[in-house]
Amino acid sequence: MGYLGEDIGKLGFGLMRLPRLADGSFDHDLICEMVDEFLASGFTYFDTAWVYGGSEEEIAKALVQRHPRERYQLATKGISWMGCRTPEEAQSHFFQSLERTGAGYFDFYLLHMTGGPRTRVYDDLGMWDFVAQKKAEGLIRHIGFSHHGSAAELDEILTAHPESEFVQLQVNYLDWDNPINQSRACLEVAAKHEVPVVVMEPLRGGLLAEPPDNVRKVFADAGDASPAAWALRFVASQPNIITILSGMNSMDQMRDNIKALKGFTGLSAAEMKVIDEAQAALNSFDLIPCTACNYCAKVCPQDVAISASFLTLNADIMFGRHVQEWLNASSDRQKPSACIECHACEEACPQGIAIVDELKRAAAVIG
Repeated sequence: MGYLGEDIGKLGFGLMRLPRLADGSFDHDLICEMVDEFLASGFTYFDTAWVYGGSEEEIAKALVQRHPRERYQLATKGISWMGCRTPEEAQSHFFQSLERTGAGYFDFYLLHMTGGPRTRVYDDLGMWDFVAQKKAEGLIRHIGFSHHGSAAELDEILTAHPESEFVQLQVNYLDWDNPINQSRACLEVAAKHEVPVVVMEPLRGGLLAEPPDNVRKVFADAGDASPAAWALRFVASQPNIITILSGMNSMDQMRDNIKALKGFTGLSAAEMKVIDEAQAALNSFDLIPCTACNYCAKVCPQDVAISASFLTLNADIMFGRHVQEWLNASSDRQKPSACIECHACEEACPQGIAIVDELKRAAAVIG
């Protein structure tokens, strides 16, 4: 058995970016095929959240209603700092998630996105005691939290809440020594507290799966594995990892990810040097560290297409193109020039991006 007495493979199915049809609805048939292939390959961990619009309901149909409950682990998250003013409002996320998924219980339940002023909300609303109570009642098997803050903050939370059995962290080779995301330092803090880690954003919102040409060349010269495979294997080579979430939205992505991690035992010293070269190549670009989680969009009073603006600007920086990226990603929302500088988006951003300033930079490209 692995961490926490669970038999969990190194690849987890992140359900934030499920495939959709042209009309915006979920591609249910494809999702069912992906769920089936994922399980058939020996992987079992699925991760969703109360705030992933429609994801919990879709996974109820594609997974919970189609496979025996003991065949998989299901994780979800409550996000109390987003609009909750009372303990009852915060607790409602758990009960709504339980109803939406029909799972009966959650194998892993997380307080979502600690860091900065968001952390205090969980204490003020009594959510640590609430999830501990639900664990005692058998509705949660393992309690933890997802962290988007500094290593120092993580240390404080784990010290204050030793009942945390795991933590979800953003870990990838680009953020390894990033002063904001601090992947390496946060992993070290978790190890110090002997708390195992579920990894999110190993591909940094897809950037590391489709990097610019100079990064692709580094990997192509080193072998035939895809850039995504290299990124996943880097994370899987770190100690204290329960599983690595990948937001797969196509069968090709899933098969490549399965190939990368099934039976994988770790990168060699020579392969780690290849990662160092790729990291240096990416650091030559002045990119916005947006992962398109779109929490900013949920609070923007102007309905600005913030993540689409940043995707477009990054494409312009890396590839010298931007028009098609904007058309594909903007979803009829407002251009960056519509920003009124209220800064609500910055309070919601897990990456600590100076969104207002970056929108001004994007406006010079998009309008």
